[in-house]
Parts: sequence; C-alpha cells; structure tokens
Amino acid sequence: MHRSTPGKCLAAWLALICSLPVFAMETVYQSPADFLGEYLPGCRQEALWLSSDLKAEIERLVEHSWHGLRVRYCRQGEKTAWILDEIGKTEPITSGVVVNEGRVERVRVLIFRESRGAEVNRSAFTRQYDNASLGEDHSLDRNIDGITGATLSVWALNRQVKLALLLDRFAKRDSDDD
Repeated sequence: MHRSTPGKCLAAWLALICSLPVFAMETVYQSPADFLGEYLPGCRQEALWLSSDLKAEIERLVEHSWHGLRVRYCRQGEKTAWILDEIGKTEPITSGVVVNEGRVERVRVLIFRESRGAEVNRSAFTRQYDNASLGEDHSLDRNIDGITGATLSVWALNRQVKLALLLDRFAKRDSDDD
C-alpha cells in the first residue's frame, strides 16, 4: 500500500507542528558579564529595593505584574547598567541597557529566545535608542521604527529601555538620599 497525497500532507504538517519548539532556540549574542565588562568595566554591583509605589509604577510601565523585591544593576559614576528580561511573544529577551545622566547610552540584545523577531539585535535597530530619555508619562522622547515580523520583540525592547530609564531615576534618587 502507498499513502495518498492528503495523508502525506497531514504527516508533514504534524511533523512541522511538533518541531516548532526546535526553532525557538536560545541565541546568545553577548553574555551579561561581557556586556558589563565592555560598557562599564569595574562597575559596582548594587540593588534597587522596590517600594510598593515603585513596583506599581513599574507594572504600569511594563503592562504586566512584576515579581521580585529588588532589581540588581551596576553603577559607575553617573552611569548605570541594567540587565533586563522581557517577554516578546512567548519567551524572554535579555537586554543590556546603559543609562548615563538619564539618557540611553547603549542598548544591546544579549540573549534572544524567540523563533521570530531576532532583527531587534541589529545595531541599525538598537541605535534608535541612543540618547533617548523618558518623559513624565513614561513614553520615550522619540518614535522607534518597528520591524515587520518583529513587532512583539520591538515592543519588548521598548519596555526594557523605558524600564531601565525609570529604574535609573529611582536609583539616582536613592543614591542622592545617602
């Protein structure tokens, strides 16, 4: 007996659906430690403890609940570096964001785990954030051009950059209080 064409199509379709998780492999562009070593060598590790007000502000900004009592970051003078995870479509995207005096100095996608949207790693995309700042309404002071087919990854990076800028403000306030 030989299989009919519809049977072969069904078998091929099932094989494709079952293999989709294979396509969502983790790609490490740069380790968090290497990112910190490159952009803030010798920085001091610190933790920003989250008050209930700050946690509520973070949740409004990222548009989902936030788990944890603190956020770790690295400081060197006026610069802070944040290693943040944010869900794209289904998987976390890990990025490094350096903030200098309330403005973005560098954004780098460190680890990408989604099956689509990896174009957000390209420097042509991440350079759009250079020198960006956060308005009082939690919006960036510029428009970020999207990437066709990578909308959810772009939104995730936007949230990460805005979050780094917000956290930098609070970290600066905490250090000014000391």
